[in-house]
Amino acid sequence: MKKSLLSQRKDDHLDIVLAPGQAASAVDPGWSAIRFEHCALPEMALDEIDLGTSLLGISLRAPLLISSMTGGAQRAEHINHHLAEAAQALGIAMGVGSQRVSLQGGPATGLTPALRRLAPSIPLLANLGAAQLREVDGLDLARRAVDSLQANALIIHLNPLQEAVQPEGDRDWRGVLDRIEALTRVLDVPVIAKEVGAGVSPTVARALVDAGVQIIDVAGAGGTSWAAVEAQRASSAADRAVALAFRDWGIPTAQCLLAVRRALPEVGLIASGGVSDGLEAAKAIRLGADLVGQAAGVLEAALTSTEAVIEHFDVVLRQLRIACFCTGSRNLAQLRRARLLGPGPQPA
Repeated sequence: MKKSLLSQRKDDHLDIVLAPGQAASAVDPGWSAIRFEHCALPEMALDEIDLGTSLLGISLRAPLLISSMTGGAQRAEHINHHLAEAAQALGIAMGVGSQRVSLQGGPATGLTPALRRLAPSIPLLANLGAAQLREVDGLDLARRAVDSLQANALIIHLNPLQEAVQPEGDRDWRGVLDRIEALTRVLDVPVIAKEVGAGVSPTVARALVDAGVQIIDVAGAGGTSWAAVEAQRASSAADRAVALAFRDWGIPTAQCLLAVRRALPEVGLIASGGVSDGLEAAKAIRLGADLVGQAAGVLEAALTSTEAVIEHFDVVLRQLRIACFCTGSRNLAQLRRARLLGPGPQPA
């Protein structure tokens, strides 16, 4: 069967993100500026550290989210299958990639009730682009995205930069905030707002919360650059030059996370964007994240097998646990109060 243009675009995205160096942001996410004060007398056993937390009232064994990712039809189905099985085994949350293709009649890419059957007891997060809410059936698309997965929440992803540098992108974002507010009033599950790699400023975060959004995924700069991805897809030198100028655009993740937490101390926050290991996850939690998301970092494992995904996150969890041990933190609440060394960013 011939692929739709949208499905082909998603497949192109997957190829580019998997290619070494092609999709990497030119921005430092900021983790290297943050250093924990080492505790040489932790006075605890490593195995007694409790990484448990919750999302949307559902218990998690660790503060991790498999962040949204997608691809071409056949590969994406395998990816989603492996990720769902791994998330269930690990007791962590999972967000799916954009459901636009499947909702508008394209291949389902594994985004069906079968995914929920693979992961019956974890938070499963549906996903739709903010620009799609402006369509005549935008609110209906959102409901269907949730219903098709029996999802616990809906991620609305914000990607104006990507759309602006993409030749076929959605360039009219007038009224998007109003549509998000309308959605939060009628949807039966919470709405999560997520950037895709350029960050959410405190001003935008506050506007989203005022519109009824319950959780913000800051998704700052420092991981995948969608401007770089679209530059690789460009069919003309001019389009490529336009996109490449924005490879270092955005708010670095650590800076973004710290600013939003200071501005909105009570809102649920997810940190993603250039989180490469468990030590960086620990730093994100110390700066105010409730959960830490990773996407591109686990993509290659997700193409391989469920077991490869589990092995990947086992390493992340071991690193996170050791960061707790070496800061004298028995749990995540204590990690959020762990002492930092100057002169890096200092949370309140």
